[in-house]
Amino acid sequence: MSQEEELLALAKRYLYPNYRPAPFVLRSGRGCELFDTEGRRYLDMTAGVAVCTVGHAHPTLAATVAAQSQRLEHVSNWFYNEENILLAQELCQRTRMDRAFFCNSGAEATEAALKLVRHFFYAEGQPEKVRLLAFERSFHGRTMGALALTGQAKYREGFGPGVGAVTHVPYGDMAAARAAMGSDVAAIFVEPVQGEGGVHVAPPGFLQELRGLCDEFGALLVLDEVQTGIGRTGYFLASEEDGVTGDVIILAKGLGGGYPIGAVLCLERLASALPPGTHGSTYGGNAFVSAVARCVLNLIDEENLLQAAREKGEHLHHRLQQLVTRHPAVFSGHQGRGLLQALVLQPQVDPRDALAKVRQQGVLMTLAGERALRFSPPLVVSEKELDEAVDAIARALTSA
Repeated sequence: MSQEEELLALAKRYLYPNYRPAPFVLRSGRGCELFDTEGRRYLDMTAGVAVCTVGHAHPTLAATVAAQSQRLEHVSNWFYNEENILLAQELCQRTRMDRAFFCNSGAEATEAALKLVRHFFYAEGQPEKVRLLAFERSFHGRTMGALALTGQAKYREGFGPGVGAVTHVPYGDMAAARAAMGSDVAAIFVEPVQGEGGVHVAPPGFLQELRGLCDEFGALLVLDEVQTGIGRTGYFLASEEDGVTGDVIILAKGLGGGYPIGAVLCLERLASALPPGTHGSTYGGNAFVSAVARCVLNLIDEENLLQAAREKGEHLHHRLQQLVTRHPAVFSGHQGRGLLQALVLQPQVDPRDALAKVRQQGVLMTLAGERALRFSPPLVVSEKELDEAVDAIARALTSA
């Protein structure tokens, strides 16, 4: 029995079987490459689902991890730590927000934002404003509150009542959003690009109209930038391209470059919405991950990764368009922004079989929605590596 087979047997014996991982075991990585226990090399087009912003084993990030682990890691929120204060300042300045709350994941950040908007109106003497507006095909996380917001019934099935008072309407349908709006709505939760739902980009003007709708009804606009933020679409926040400012912004994934962190940013008028005792996070904002996140932000600037994501995104867009044009029997289209894009498979193509065939060509991808092969590579990916991935897909799924 090979070492890989031994490890896979241990995984099947001891890991809780709620995932369906591919049948191999990864051991190391460098940049956009990953290597398994048998020495096989894979090109990483997933970045841990839009997490590993600067790739694997980036020497500067690795040095920061080593240095901070020898300096200070965790002291709890009973005490300030230097790295977290500086991270809060940097994030607020980059996003034009005023306050930052830290936790450990996107789902936790969604829960915090949900509690924030409801408690804000409670404290304002408007306890009736509890309903939340979200969108079909959306994905906001897997905790109970985040599940209630997620506009995909398959994720909520079997878990009983959620937090209640959530209305889902079609993404991009402004008439439906307006029809569902009311004085009892506390907030609209929206992704600028629906990542898990199939990489659907908000129609032009949609986010701006939602902003106006919130202002009209006295509700808050919550921008879920967990997957789209930290440069993923070529802007620090995807909502910047739409010219929209939220009352609350949710961040996670790429902020930690592979280490767990979540953040809720908000305007000053919401600073008292969650007073001491109403919410917290034991590990949230610890010095270790705050230093790592600050390093990621610095590398985004030093390596000009925002502009690079826009330019490489245009290159990827062109290559995917060529693939769709040449093989319409396999691909029905492509969509997305920057380095968050997807190839949509025709109904007759089995998506999991397609994923496996692409993996056999040495390229790792993930599925988004029901039929989309998602590209979310590290922002340090090269055009040559993007070409390698597209060529591998062509070999795997077409006869030409």
